[in-house]
Amino acid sequence: MSANKDLLTVGLAQITPVWLNREATLEKIITYINQAADQGCDLVGFGEALAPGYPFWLDRTDGARFNNDIQKEIHARYLDEGVCIERGDLASVCETAKARGIAVYVGIMERPLDRAGHSLYCTLVYIDKQGRIGSVHRKLMPTYEERLAWAPGDGHGLRTHTLGEFTVGGLNCWENWMPLARASLYAQGEDLHFSCWPGGDHNTHDLPGFIAKESRSYTMFVCGLMRVEDITDDIPHADLIRAGENTGFLANGGSCLMGPDGKWVIEPIIGEERLAVATIDHKLVRRERQNFDPAGHYSRPDVTQLFVNRERQSTVKFTG
Repeated sequence: MSANKDLLTVGLAQITPVWLNREATLEKIITYINQAADQGCDLVGFGEALAPGYPFWLDRTDGARFNNDIQKEIHARYLDEGVCIERGDLASVCETAKARGIAVYVGIMERPLDRAGHSLYCTLVYIDKQGRIGSVHRKLMPTYEERLAWAPGDGHGLRTHTLGEFTVGGLNCWENWMPLARASLYAQGEDLHFSCWPGGDHNTHDLPGFIAKESRSYTMFVCGLMRVEDITDDIPHADLIRAGENTGFLANGGSCLMGPDGKWVIEPIIGEERLAVATIDHKLVRRERQNFDPAGHYSRPDVTQLFVNRERQSTVKFTG
């Protein structure tokens, strides 16, 4: 942490997964955590469902075809590579965060035992500088074809975390458009908003500025990257998934960082695998909150209030 308590250094790790390979992707994530720590970062973030990767095959292989052997075979591989937190799959990531004194936001495709271990969730995990998991946020509503691979989550992970002078909170991809999900974080004091995406500059064209100005917060958008050559031959039906892609990219990035005044700190990064680093200043948040604070002096809880259920949902409750 900088000697100036208002300053925080953040890293945006726009990287490709080792697609559908959990262990190799987590090793790559650890490499970038170490790189971010070497550059003095207090926080480093990664893209949506990066470990073991986003389900790009769904819109390329007729993913909605019912009772289809191709879909079953790819899904089984995806399930095998899911991240099970209870099993300790993130232990090495947590150990690295603790050893290097750096906080981490990482997107995973989670296979949780508390939902019987055979459904998958798009999950954003926050790990603090002591290597402790602070929140596990399962995406509230998968988008379009994602619903063929991911189950809907719950409000348990709608939480913020203190990091220096900042309060950080995060959402997955398209749920950043959900006004009440954003409001639940604003109400908890969020002034550094983390947003993770599978990649695509079309996703980060307008939303960073909108959220920054609505919340008067820094907005940190971290995207994945996916190239045709990242679909390796060991992937079931790899040729079918690769077919017809002329741009070379299934996801071209778009990671960026905007200040609470709506000005770019890091402009969108397109088509490049890299770690981008910037230092942000909490004083700018306090300046911008002078004329608008959405959960403070510009709220009217006597007129409108938000109810948030943060109970972890389960299909069974045992007593006795």
